Amino acid sequence: MQDINPLGLALADYSRRVTDMQWTETVPGKAYAKVVWTGAESGGWAALVRWMKGYAGPPHKHLTAAHTFVLSGCLFVDGHAYGPGTYVYEPTGIIHQRAEALEDTEFFFISNGPILFLGDGELSHYVGWEEARRLEGLGPGSFGWIPPAG
Repeated sequence: MQDINPLGLALADYSRRVTDMQWTETVPGKAYAKVVWTGAESGGWAALVRWMKGYAGPPHKHLTAAHTFVLSGCLFVDGHAYGPGTYVYEPTGIIHQRAEALEDTEFFFISNGPILFLGDGELSHYVGWEEARRLEGLGPGSFGWIPPAG
C-alpha cells in the first residue's frame, strides 16, 4: 500500500477560535479585520471583516476568485445591496469600483490570491497572503484596505 501520510507538521488541519481573536483596526475608526488563515502554499487568505456604516473600500481588481458571506449589516457593491445571509462569488479579473457599508457590517471574506487596489486609475497597492499574515498583531494601516500613508 502506498504511504499517503503527510511529510511535515505543516500539513495538518488548522483551526482558530475567531471569537477569541482581537479585532485589528485597518482603517482608523472605519474598518477592522481578524485574519483567520493565510496559505503560503496556495496564495489564499481568509478574514472576518467589520466595516462601519459609510466606509467605502477603494476600487480594486481581483487577480483570483474570492468569496464573501455577509454575516450582518449591508454591503453595497457596484449597484447591488447584499444583506445578512448573502453569499457573493467574485470571479477572477472582476473590477469593483465601490464597495460600501450601508450600515455597520460584518462579512467573512476568502480570497484565492491577491487583490490590486487602484487610486486615480493607477495601481496603489495590493493585498495578498503575505500582507494578510502581516496584519496579525499589527496596528492601523498594516493591511491595506486603504493606500498606505507616505
